[in-house]
Amino acid sequence: MTTKPTTTIRIDPDVKRLAGEVFDEIGISMSAAINTFLKAVVREGAMPFEIKTERQKSKMKSGNVTLNRAFIVKKDEFYTQYDDVAREMVKHREQLKDKSILCNCDDPFESAFFRFFALNFEKLGISKLVSTCFSGSTFAGREYPLEQMTGAYKAVVTKVPNDPLLRPDGSLDLETLFSMQGNSLERLKGDGDFRSDECEALLREAEIIATNPPFSLFREYITQLKRHEKRYIILGNMNAATYKEVFPLFRDNKVWYGETIRSGDRKFYVPDDYPLNAANCGLDEKGRRFIRVKGVRWFTNLDTKRRHEPISLTCRYTPEDYPAYENYDAIEVGRTQNIPIDYNGLMGVPITFLDKYSPDQFEIVMLANGNARTNVPPETLEKVKYRPHPEDRGGVGIINGKRSYARILIRRKSS
Repeated sequence: MTTKPTTTIRIDPDVKRLAGEVFDEIGISMSAAINTFLKAVVREGAMPFEIKTERQKSKMKSGNVTLNRAFIVKKDEFYTQYDDVAREMVKHREQLKDKSILCNCDDPFESAFFRFFALNFEKLGISKLVSTCFSGSTFAGREYPLEQMTGAYKAVVTKVPNDPLLRPDGSLDLETLFSMQGNSLERLKGDGDFRSDECEALLREAEIIATNPPFSLFREYITQLKRHEKRYIILGNMNAATYKEVFPLFRDNKVWYGETIRSGDRKFYVPDDYPLNAANCGLDEKGRRFIRVKGVRWFTNLDTKRRHEPISLTCRYTPEDYPAYENYDAIEVGRTQNIPIDYNGLMGVPITFLDKYSPDQFEIVMLANGNARTNVPPETLEKVKYRPHPEDRGGVGIINGKRSYARILIRRKSS
């Protein structure tokens, strides 16, 4: 029996995973691919491809590298479904009226956001619609290829035709739309990164931002909106509510969840090279790839009626049903609907509490998670009587010597 030597190679986990997806599509193993590469090295007497060390620094900023990784490596170029956009936006009809809207993370002609606002321009009574695209988008030009318009561009709409904008085949009559005076389609100087100077200038001019930013860049995106004090309605993952940049906004009632998505998963279109390995992925009737993502929420600072509706509660407090934390002066409440109606002290509730939170009923005090000790102000930790525990890993609530899940510490407001 012939024994082949075994070689151990350290490979970056992300590179290994992405390369494995390519090899799976080709139909070869990782081992076969590496052997093929080594044989090519022997055959050529050198690397079988050119390696360059010079980079075109003038055309690529470090921020763009991050964005490229967000779209390509992290694969979060997700395109929202039209129905999801429509159901949420109509809830904010009065606040959108007479406003200029910016969709700064959506290709104007592939985006459900642009499509919705263009089709409902007059009905909503908006004054202006601006949409920009990122040059690295793999969807750009797919639905509506633009002559001499490769790269990043912006679409500006200030009026729509009297005749129907929707064609019989379901496409938009964009030729008529952009032939109207006041509407324009222009190439951007840069690559359309939302952090670029020209895109930030568009942000300053807009009154309301509506888009689906890359989930992996959500921290930077919402921080930019906060810095410019913008009103917005954007999509993100509910886990983003626990970020140190985001949770204080929930605590201080500067952001909250939208009206229409409170549970379940949402369907997003993805690029043609996106792997469909999970059971919740597939192709629609038009052959477009889609995936389903759990925990998606609308994040907004546009007020809604629903967020002022109190949670209907029926449970009553007993020490047996609501154990106290060992490191906080608070009790554990495992489910939002089990919040006791007769307890006025601090309570630790799940993150999903934010789906039903009413600022008129409860006060959010802090987030008790593994970063609480470093992210929460000392005066707040003192107020909740936090006592470091050897097992709390930075601030997670401890019950009977065991860590609980991350909890939001809340207190009932006096009526």
